[in-house]
Amino acid sequence: MLIELSIRNFALIDDLRISFSDNLTILSGETGAGKSIIVNAVNLLLGTRANAKLIRTGAKTAELEAFFEIPPAGNAAKIMETQGIDPSEGLIVRRIISNTDRHKIYINGRLSTMQVLTEISENLASISGQHEHQGLLRDELHLEILDKFAGFLPKRQKVRHLYHKTVPLVKELKGLISQENHQKEHLELLKFQKNEILEASLKPGEDKALEEELLRLKNAEYLLQTLVKCHDSLYSKPGAVVESLIEISKDMEKISEIDRQLAPKAKGLADAAYQIEDISHELREYADRIEMNQTRLEQVETRLETIKKLKRKYGGSIESVIACLNHMEKELGDIENISGNIEQVREKLDGLHHRLAAETISLSEDRKAAAQKLSQKVETQLAELKMSGTRFAVNLYPLSSDKPISPYLSVNGIPISENGIDRAEFMIAPNVGESLKPLAHIASGGELSRVVLALKAILAQHDSVETIIFDEVDAGIGGEVAEMVGQKLQALSGHHQIICITHLPQIAKFANHHFRISKRVKSGRTHTIIEPVPDKERVHELARMLGGKEITQTTLNHAAEMLGKQKNKD
Repeated sequence: MLIELSIRNFALIDDLRISFSDNLTILSGETGAGKSIIVNAVNLLLGTRANAKLIRTGAKTAELEAFFEIPPAGNAAKIMETQGIDPSEGLIVRRIISNTDRHKIYINGRLSTMQVLTEISENLASISGQHEHQGLLRDELHLEILDKFAGFLPKRQKVRHLYHKTVPLVKELKGLISQENHQKEHLELLKFQKNEILEASLKPGEDKALEEELLRLKNAEYLLQTLVKCHDSLYSKPGAVVESLIEISKDMEKISEIDRQLAPKAKGLADAAYQIEDISHELREYADRIEMNQTRLEQVETRLETIKKLKRKYGGSIESVIACLNHMEKELGDIENISGNIEQVREKLDGLHHRLAAETISLSEDRKAAAQKLSQKVETQLAELKMSGTRFAVNLYPLSSDKPISPYLSVNGIPISENGIDRAEFMIAPNVGESLKPLAHIASGGELSRVVLALKAILAQHDSVETIIFDEVDAGIGGEVAEMVGQKLQALSGHHQIICITHLPQIAKFANHHFRISKRVKSGRTHTIIEPVPDKERVHELARMLGGKEITQTTLNHAAEMLGKQKNKD
């Protein structure tokens, strides 16, 4: 329940504080006095977007603050607790609107966000004004009203939960099938490429070894000639290096007997002769292994050409070709797994669709019965609001779509939305003998106001909103109809805190609490002020509402009579 509202530097309001109570509170005042400013302020405190244009001229910021009493078992209390805010202290919402558009929100003194404010305030208050009247002309609101009336919101939430579990899986299945179709051609290419690499049986470093072998095969004759020549010079021909070294080493051995310092040199020469002899033998053996093998030469060239081709196609080296092969094998495994993944997703969707279809069909059947009950109750309420003979109906239609529908998001050919398979439309025939037509097509302002009020009265037992603010509830009505509207508001105030802005005395007389809004000019500036109307002044305020600025004794008597009758009833 809204306990207190404080407004500073907002539109025409300089500094204003209002304390509210339960039951029915009436706000009255002359046209243009600023009654709508109060509504705008409450809207902002409930989470609507702020605009720097609302700041009073000359001020840098506007400040709005509201104190709400919070029911301990309500949704607002639960959300506050999740945010670490103690709901037992009540809820204080403060908004600072800056001309730099750097607006701030505080909840119980802590800086907060628009999202948190919206979540907390969702069930605190609702404003029934021109916006809601126009909203009633939109079909999407009709289904929500029907479900609220019938208590179907938990069923609807179950459908929504299943729907939002199904949608991503439908997208996943579509993606997998598309991937599978796209990769059929790619699959053949991957298999060909994999086989091409596997058949080559590549080994790391093989290309380097083959290039060296190719070089030897191409130069076999030159290698053989050179090796024979070197072997002969070192070992075979007369005066060969080995023979000369042996003779020199013997001479050195002789003179080392004269000087022992030369002995190591003599031994080194002898060792060198033996080493060169070994080398010459190895050269001979190497030369013996050299063959002029044209067949092998051709084999090596062919093999190298195969390797070069694969290297060009798959990355420039044998290592990169092998890496490509590993990647291909993984990709082939993934592609082969797609069909398995598709089956798994289909199994999940089959189970979900079975539950979703059952829930939506059950909800749709229940709605049909509830639609008849709501229609009858609205007709009863409208009759009490001087629209006797009006026929009202809630028509239900299956949803339709001009786009292809997934079988998992449809039932019996009807598309499923997060709210089920139904579309609701309010139909009305205000005059006897007329056929039912959509509410949006024929309802006048006065009729629309009464339909809104009738629905509010019906939903009073089901609606968890604590505070309802009515603005323009008196649009297009007067006289006896206004009297009935006032009665209806008073009845509603037994279930909710009702705050009503009106210019009709027939409604104002039902107030448990009455405030007057007016404009005053002070120091060259216009100020909007709000003052409680004491019981002794209510006659004068109702007289003003009856007769305008010139209040006569007749209007005073009429006002006193209106209040007197109402007090006697109470």
